[in-house]
Amino acid sequence: MNKAIYVPVEEQNEEDRKWMAEALAMAQEALDNEEVPVGCVFVRDGQAIARARNRTNEWRNATLHAELEAIDHLLPFNPPPLSAITLYVTVEPCVMCASALRQVGIGRVVYGCGNDRFGGCGSVLDVSTSDMLDTHAPFEAVGGFYREEAIMMLRRFYMSENQNAPNPKKKASRVLKTEIAPMPSSATASSATTPASSRSTSVAPGDKLLPLPMPIGGTLVSTPRGMTPAPGGQQ
Repeated sequence: MNKAIYVPVEEQNEEDRKWMAEALAMAQEALDNEEVPVGCVFVRDGQAIARARNRTNEWRNATLHAELEAIDHLLPFNPPPLSAITLYVTVEPCVMCASALRQVGIGRVVYGCGNDRFGGCGSVLDVSTSDMLDTHAPFEAVGGFYREEAIMMLRRFYMSENQNAPNPKKKASRVLKTEIAPMPSSATASSATTPASSRSTSVAPGDKLLPLPMPIGGTLVSTPRGMTPAPGGQQ
């Protein structure tokens, strides 16, 4: 049963939308570098303390999802539990990343679109809340923030052809779909709501958002320490 929680647009908090816009900027950077467009920002006390985006193709390392990329540089300065930190990520964390977030004791996760194949915050498994885990306490996870923009970024990526893939697929005849199904209905966490009058304006699909200057864990430093990218970039 799908246990993912989505917040209706009219009830979304302006602060959450602001930081999700920053996560989208990181996702756009990933897309520009031919990576699956997922970006994230870790926020504490109203300040971004780490940012990252997918680098799995660049480093030929399937574990370098945006969340794990940022956590690697976050932990030396922020020991667990990270209960005072909120993660903003454009796509629902997969089971692997949700497990890592639970292990470091993240306080809250806000995401854009759901992950129907690998979601670990309720779409497939409820790693975020399951009492079967004996690590840190469950964390709140809510989605639907700039959901359509996150979906369209993913669609644009999967329309492209990756010539470095083991078995590249011809996609010249594919047509970009722009219709998006309505957001799943679900209960809304009260901490994620705010009066409709204070909502920020939406971001048009295709718009490029400029990230703020990079703090530690930002895109300029969030790479495996002491390493250089593999020749050829993508697989």
